Amino acid sequence: MPRDHRPAKSVRVLLAEDQGMMRGALALLLGMEEDMEVVAQVSAGDAIVDAALVHRPDVALLDIELPGMSGLDAAAELREQAPDCRVLILTTFGRPGYLRRAMEAGAAGFLVKDGPVEELAAAIRRVLTGETVVDPALAAAALSAGPNPLTARECDVLKASADGATVADVASRLHLSESTVRNYLSSAIGKTGTRNRTEAVREARQQGWL
Repeated sequence: MPRDHRPAKSVRVLLAEDQGMMRGALALLLGMEEDMEVVAQVSAGDAIVDAALVHRPDVALLDIELPGMSGLDAAAELREQAPDCRVLILTTFGRPGYLRRAMEAGAAGFLVKDGPVEELAAAIRRVLTGETVVDPALAAAALSAGPNPLTARECDVLKASADGATVADVASRLHLSESTVRNYLSSAIGKTGTRNRTEAVREARQQGWL
């Protein structure tokens, strides 16, 4: 059996990715780095914090769109419950709004999945030194896009109506009056420059605001 030539102190990595093939490939590729060890793999966002508390990773590598809880929400929880763990967002969705939300949640880096594994390994090492690592093209897009114009409540209402729920359904779900829901939807439609709530949801998602 070949000897493991890893240094005594390897970088401990947690992977959160819902696609099994992608998760396995990332684990395999990062495991080939002499100074890295993948100590936990999870497929759902609501399993991230528990796995981090058990395995104590140095870096959590998180996708955004995960079942149970988004990687962005999990990043915010990790900041509270596992503050020594650095968070690096790795996603297919290179949207300016996602980058802003990731930084607000305390992430130390944000990369898109189409980069080489050497770049990812280097980013993991860099965030451990205290650096913030962001895909340059995405950083430029985020600066030009400006901040999210939607309020937190407008985002809540759009999310709640995304599955085709009626105004009454949304009002019940969010404990608001129907007139208040209509006002929030009208405001969100205006801010997104769209014609109806379906288009508003689509535009907000494309911008990474939801």
